[in-house]
Amino acid sequence: MSRADRAEGAPENRPPSIDRMAGWPALASLIERAGRPLVIEALRAWVEAERGTPDVADEIACARWCAARLAGLVQSSQRRVFNLTGTVLHTNLGRAVLAEEAIAAAVEAMRSPTTLEYDLGGGARGERDQHIAPWLCRLTGAEAATAVNNNAAAVLLALGALAAGREVIVSRGELIEIGGAFRIPDIMAHAGCRLVEVGTTNRTHLKDYAAAIGPDTAAIMKVHPSNYAIQGFTKSVAAAELVPLAREKGLSLIEDLGSGTLADLETWGLPHEPTAREAIEAGVDVVTFSGDKLLGGPQAGLLVGRRPLIERIARHPLKRALRLDKVRLAALEATLRLYADPTRLVERLPTIRALARSADEIRAQAERLLPAFARALAGLQTSIEEVRGQIGSGALPVDLLPSFALAVRGKGLDKIANAFRALPIPVIGRIADGTLFFDLRTLDDEAAFAAQLDTFDGVAG
Repeated sequence: MSRADRAEGAPENRPPSIDRMAGWPALASLIERAGRPLVIEALRAWVEAERGTPDVADEIACARWCAARLAGLVQSSQRRVFNLTGTVLHTNLGRAVLAEEAIAAAVEAMRSPTTLEYDLGGGARGERDQHIAPWLCRLTGAEAATAVNNNAAAVLLALGALAAGREVIVSRGELIEIGGAFRIPDIMAHAGCRLVEVGTTNRTHLKDYAAAIGPDTAAIMKVHPSNYAIQGFTKSVAAAELVPLAREKGLSLIEDLGSGTLADLETWGLPHEPTAREAIEAGVDVVTFSGDKLLGGPQAGLLVGRRPLIERIARHPLKRALRLDKVRLAALEATLRLYADPTRLVERLPTIRALARSADEIRAQAERLLPAFARALAGLQTSIEEVRGQIGSGALPVDLLPSFALAVRGKGLDKIANAFRALPIPVIGRIADGTLFFDLRTLDDEAAFAAQLDTFDGVAG
């Protein structure tokens, strides 16, 4: 109890007023961080919890209790983590890590008013797509481009603008479902289109598309099966083969590339993934793809293609509801600008850098970290293990990335994994085959990770 409270003769087990408690010096720093209203709320909870005990008027004990109670509120609920799952583009962990240039551009856009929709030359209203459309056209060869808040929105908008009330033909082998219950049939229904399925699950021919075209047909849609693969006795029709048919019948040809990429991944020894430029050069009318997956930028859905169709899409009323804000547009523009110099993408774009890392480089990192890892888990079996990771977010699902992981075997792996998740920078691994793996392909801050190992008070046993 403070001297002032004792001077007033307050009983030992009776709390002082909430206002007087809020003036205690021990609470000053907490009020500065969390604000007086939240501290007052915590003080009321403290009094209720400790009423009738000597501690209720203990300034130091009260300050510690209130600080612990408010810790979760004053800390951001989104926290930095080490993604050592083996999945480079992990949807639950935020997908692509942005380039420093994109981060700087986003911060600059947040700090002040910008020319988001303002034309400095004419002093009149501008168009927000103009910040990214020229870059998308340059990088894909398209006549026009626009962007919305994710690729599901891009598909919905394209279908709604070009085929509402009419039929869209899709191969049965391409009626995909991705995470979050995104299903092509459902998206078509919400866009107001009528789905016409052709072919079978494993085989679709050009004649199947041709036979399905009728007076109500508006478009043919190709969907890249980026999160699965059908193998064996299969047949599909490439977009380039559909172009003459769509042109002859006056139909729009739409291709959803899903993850999408602007670079040839084979440059870095990775399997080929269709690029937006390839689709445009093949004659596809509208191509949709993601901004926050293989492209390595912020969350966005990108649409490129023939000018009349893109302009029609951009005029659709739903476009305003799905548009990007100035922060993501700034980050996206900065990311696209990096693709003007493909030879430096490994150096400047974290997603490409992680994908391009050689297994030898990752193993060398594992060997540097193993001694500290073994000390942190003394008493348990630790080792370096050769593993196979994946790109993630629906990209190249059957093509695995050779990598190396720090591994621990023994009892209580769930408890150990929980202890790593409880670190100041949580470490997220994966458990498989009786082993807890920490795949190092995406470990870009070795010093911070090693420092946490040195202070880890783990769960040996």
